[in-house]
Amino acid sequence: MVAKKGSEAVSKNPTTMELESDREIVIARTFNGPARIVFDAFTKPEFVKRWWAPKSLGDSVVSIDGDVRVGGKYRYVLRASGGNPVAFSGQYTEVAPPSRLVYTQAFEPTASGAPPGAGDLVITVTFDERDGKTRLVERISCPSKEVRDMVLASGMEHGMRETMDQLDELVASLATL
Repeated sequence: MVAKKGSEAVSKNPTTMELESDREIVIARTFNGPARIVFDAFTKPEFVKRWWAPKSLGDSVVSIDGDVRVGGKYRYVLRASGGNPVAFSGQYTEVAPPSRLVYTQAFEPTASGAPPGAGDLVITVTFDERDGKTRLVERISCPSKEVRDMVLASGMEHGMRETMDQLDELVASLATL
């Protein structure tokens, strides 16, 4: 896909999503910027609020709180187009800027309708920089096939693809600073 920016054409990098096993979803994308910028855009609340909600769905960010350190916690609250808040929270278990991030993620039952006891996802993100570009690979490990299928049925693929496009635009704007 090619988008026009001023008088120059800017090529969008594709996002891939694969079901690697009955419990794993792997998302990958290359960003036109160094790993330190992609890592910051992925983790700093002031940047996350600019890309984490899929705008075409009418979703908006209510709050983004994060303490990106081992043992630190985060909580992201979005308002879905229907007006209901959807919250995601978890804890960072490994933080190695700008190359690796591991954290848990729970869908808060009161906000999202996820069943209590569904279990936390474990998300491992790697940021591999080569020649000024960064390959981000996000591996989502679900506690069971049923939870993986619930995540997929939530519409996560469409939202994820759009938010990766939004993250790509943010990284491009930060890389030119």
